[in-house]
Amino acid sequence: MSDLSSSLTHLREDGSAAMVDVGDKPVVRREATATGFISLAPGTVAAISDGELPKGDVLAVARIAGIQAAKKTAELIPLCHQLPLTKVAVDFEIEPKGVKILASVRTDAKTGVEMEALTAVSIAAMTIYDMCKAIDKAMVVSEITLVEKTKSPVSN
Repeated sequence: MSDLSSSLTHLREDGSAAMVDVGDKPVVRREATATGFISLAPGTVAAISDGELPKGDVLAVARIAGIQAAKKTAELIPLCHQLPLTKVAVDFEIEPKGVKILASVRTDAKTGVEMEALTAVSIAAMTIYDMCKAIDKAMVVSEITLVEKTKSPVSN
């Protein structure tokens, strides 16, 4: 086995996939923030800002989709653990060339919420895409990135 594969926690000695056993890890507060961007035509940005899209309030629907996606991450990504999320926030910044998406996720658990934050951003972006595809054929989803993750003792 190569040095790289021996450092990957989701691989067994023989190279097959495995879910990491986090049973002996302590419960700590874990938070993660991810961002992404969807590039849009100026007219699409204006339609979103003015609430003039035929399918309704794009950002409200994308926010709910992102929150729901974070809660379903373990169903979508095979080796992720099911986590008791205590917070999922999805926010947007409308910019001249598109929409920046920001997702923050928190849990008190034995493993982190990076994948949940990234999933929230991804699905929020795809929801914007879906709701705008009739008027904008050149949208691009990009820059989906984990920007921060923290862990701290759980306070009671």
